[in-house]
Amino acid sequence: MTSFTVGIDLAKNVFSLHGVDAHGKVTLRKTVKRNKLLAALGNLPEDTLIGMEACSGAHHWARQFQKLGYTARIMASRFVTPYRKGGKNDNNDAEAICEAVGRPNMRFVSIKSPDQQSALCVHRLRQGLVRARTAQINQLRGLLMEFGIVIRKSRESVQREVPLILADAENDLPWVMRQLIEDAFKRLLQLNDDIADYDKMIHSLAQRTESAKKLLAIPGVGEMTATAIVASVSDAKQFKSCRHFTAWLGLTPKQHTTGGVVRLGRITRRGDIYLRTLLVHGAR
Repeated sequence: MTSFTVGIDLAKNVFSLHGVDAHGKVTLRKTVKRNKLLAALGNLPEDTLIGMEACSGAHHWARQFQKLGYTARIMASRFVTPYRKGGKNDNNDAEAICEAVGRPNMRFVSIKSPDQQSALCVHRLRQGLVRARTAQINQLRGLLMEFGIVIRKSRESVQREVPLILADAENDLPWVMRQLIEDAFKRLLQLNDDIADYDKMIHSLAQRTESAKKLLAIPGVGEMTATAIVASVSDAKQFKSCRHFTAWLGLTPKQHTTGGVVRLGRITRRGDIYLRTLLVHGAR
């Protein structure tokens, strides 16, 4: 049992702290600025347990608290909400976090290393570029349709047809429109190059990570899926079996059972959408 428990409501500049001793007595309740957070926690006992909600910066602060010798835990916000008393404010949130982190059956988020977060950033930035490329393709098709020029739904069709359309002097396309289409097409090609650069980075990550190499041996798992799993799952031992991992991904049906009658609904889809999409496409 820890001698001191602290709940921290994380923010950008101002942090609310709520701490209790081993007997549940409130001995810490204050608000500190970002640059004074570590100093405010520096005099706590070594066996202090610090709880936080999963949010931007949570993994960074968890690593900082671990360097001080404390035990850091991250929880999903939906598990903290039932412990909040009164209205929602920073102090009440910190108190709820302090209460929730001490529960014996609480589920925690594994703390990611800087390398894992960096790998996830590669995937997130690449995903954003893919969305931007899809939007650029749809915009090109929509603009050309206004002038009676129809292109089929696919990136290959757009990249093949647009140069031919620009070279055709008899399609009655105004010169202003030609210039706009040419500029948009250049942006599309640049997005292709940027995505290819991130693909090379993901390939490099897959070859340098032993866990990713093991995952590549599974049929349907490629470099993107392998690196995404390694970056998202800090410690696979947190799952008792593959079924627990499936439930964490949100690939299990919703259950509404009462009176011994089992009712299963549609897939929950509660987990990581990006990771689940990669696995589903790999299975196909």
